[in-house]
This record gives sequence, C-alpha cells and structure tokens, in this order.
Amino acid sequence: MACSAPTIAALEREDYLASVAMPTQWTEQHWYAAYTCAHHEKRVAAELGAREVQHFLPLYSSVRRWKDRRVQLELPLFPGYVFVRLALRDRLRVVQIPSVVRLVGFNGLPAALPDAEMEIMRSGLSQSLRAKPHPFLTVGRCVRITGGPFSGLEGILKRRKNNLRVVVSLELIQRSVVVDVDAADVRAVAG
Repeated sequence: MACSAPTIAALEREDYLASVAMPTQWTEQHWYAAYTCAHHEKRVAAELGAREVQHFLPLYSSVRRWKDRRVQLELPLFPGYVFVRLALRDRLRVVQIPSVVRLVGFNGLPAALPDAEMEIMRSGLSQSLRAKPHPFLTVGRCVRITGGPFSGLEGILKRRKNNLRVVVSLELIQRSVVVDVDAADVRAVAG
C-alpha cells in the first residue's frame, strides 16, 4: 500500500485543532528552570545547544587550591539549574536529556520564570560583572536596583567592607546571587 501525502485541507484542519486544543501557556515561549543532576550543568547546556534549545547557564570564576596547585574554575552561578526558553509543548526536548531531572514547577506543571527578570539577569551577567552565588535570604532590607545593568531587579541589601551588595533571589528555585552596586543605584522598597 502506498503512502499518500496529506491534503492541504487536512493540514489546515490539524493546525486548527492544534491551536484550539492547546492553551496559550503551552504554545508561548517562557523561561523555565531545568533542575539537573549534580555537576552536570555544562553537559546539559551543551546538549541543549545541540538540540537548538535557547538556554542560559551563567558561570562565575572561582580559584580553588588543590594540594600541588591553584586552579581557576568556571562554575555555575546557580548550581543544579540551567534556564531554558521554550513553549511547554516542546518540553520533551529538554526533559529527555539524561542529566535533566525535571522542569521546576508546582503540582506537576512547570512554572515559568518572569521573562523581564530573566532578561535583566541575562543582560547584566553578559557584561562581565562580578557575581557569585550567595545563600538564599528571606530577611533584611529589600531594595530595588535603579541604575546599572541590573536595573529593575529587587533584592536584599548587604554591606561588605566599603561596598554595597544586593542579594538577588530567584524565588522559584530558591537560589540567590550577590552583585556589587553603587549606593546611588538602590532605593528602598516599601513594605
């Protein structure tokens, strides 16, 4: 029996059914946090690149002392996570990667990260500013960064020696990073 090509009407009907059957949350692209196996973030990022999935793996430099030498390593800023931008209908392209455990979410449904927050984070970290991981904090003075590459993000103000630092937290994955800021670039957030 020979295979027949689908007719234009059949293809249009499939497109229509796909658009009606899927809510917009399944068809629109958003940022999600992919939880990975320990120390597999770079492998996952490489595989996402091979699968042509938009991803974001921020790294920072850390000098480690071993017995006989010092080594400078590039480590993930958010250990255990790689951020991916995709429509939920395409999530199998991510979760089928062997080192990916799941997309972070609630009640079995992946939760999207705020697009504006992720774009600010990406652009700020792409400017080679010093950032490093920081413990997730829930107490302290809440501030909004009003100037510089992280403008628009909110975080907790800290002081270290003569510098001001803001701890910026991603609530969904309960991870934080600390960034250096000028005193003129932060404003207290009410409440």
